[in-house]
Amino acid sequence: MDSQEIRSRKRHRGKGRVTLADVARQAGVAPITVSRALNTPGRVSAEVKERVDAAVEALGYVPNLIAGGLAAAGTRVIPVIVPSLAILTFIEVIDAIQKRLEAAGYQMLLATTDWDLDREASLVDTVLGYSPSGVILTGLRHRPRVISRLRDWGRPVVEIMEVGDDPIDMNVGVDGVALGHAMASHLLEQGYRRIAFVGSHLGHDYRAAQRLEGHQRALEEAGAACGGVLEYHEPASYEVGVRALEDVMAMTPRPEAIHCSNDIVASGVLLAASRQGIRIPEELAVGGYLGLPLAEHLTPKLTTLAVARSEMGTQAAELLLERLSGKTPEQPIRDLGFTLVKGGST
Repeated sequence: MDSQEIRSRKRHRGKGRVTLADVARQAGVAPITVSRALNTPGRVSAEVKERVDAAVEALGYVPNLIAGGLAAAGTRVIPVIVPSLAILTFIEVIDAIQKRLEAAGYQMLLATTDWDLDREASLVDTVLGYSPSGVILTGLRHRPRVISRLRDWGRPVVEIMEVGDDPIDMNVGVDGVALGHAMASHLLEQGYRRIAFVGSHLGHDYRAAQRLEGHQRALEEAGAACGGVLEYHEPASYEVGVRALEDVMAMTPRPEAIHCSNDIVASGVLLAASRQGIRIPEELAVGGYLGLPLAEHLTPKLTTLAVARSEMGTQAAELLLERLSGKTPEQPIRDLGFTLVKGGST
């Protein structure tokens, strides 16, 4: 029996879990040898370890880390895996998820990846071993083994923050390219033609890179010259905004407007401009993304794209709970959209 037949048999029987015996058959060894290869690899040969690892990867095997009966039923724990807790983007989403899950009698288990997809894959392996009732992940990009494992798992999975037409299971988020296009279009409509994009951590935060893609598309469609892309490799912070303002003001020709990848960076720009006596938007217009409360209290008020983060968390939890109750959600993919909030910064 090949790996595809084993996965299909598991799904048909409703168990959603590949067993140690399945791995043993795939690798052509005894179950006790598989156990040794996974738990005490020094007790088996390199050749056997390689065969077992290949079988584990092919079948998507996850070891049971709790008692068999409880593992079969699933615990009332929902892991939520996000890139970082240092970025305000995720705090309101997580809070809403936790409140909705706790109201339904479930507990949230929180883990962070530090934007590392390999770390995410390792975390998924670990949390599935504790037989959670479902999983909530961030984004739609994952290592292939994460996607195949969760699709074969048989329990509800919700991906948040980003929206697309091919989720693992269910999906609640926003269109990153559309976000970037909308802010750049607003700046163009305001009469700015030389617009720069200020991004942070773009190599890891690919959703910010999607907003850059949308920004560039809008400029190309309008025949406007790109005012440059300023990329900072560390995560978003007010300090990044301070540095961005210095770098922008030193550019020749200087951009008329900057499109910041989020409100945190944009707020740093506005605060630094106020200290330095740089007039916003007369000397430099500034746009952001997120709709953070701070944006409303800056001088001038920041123009931003607001996303319903709490609603995103609530809907993600409700999708998962609906599936756990045996129902099939009518709309398993949900684009929450965004709102342009115009402030004095543009």
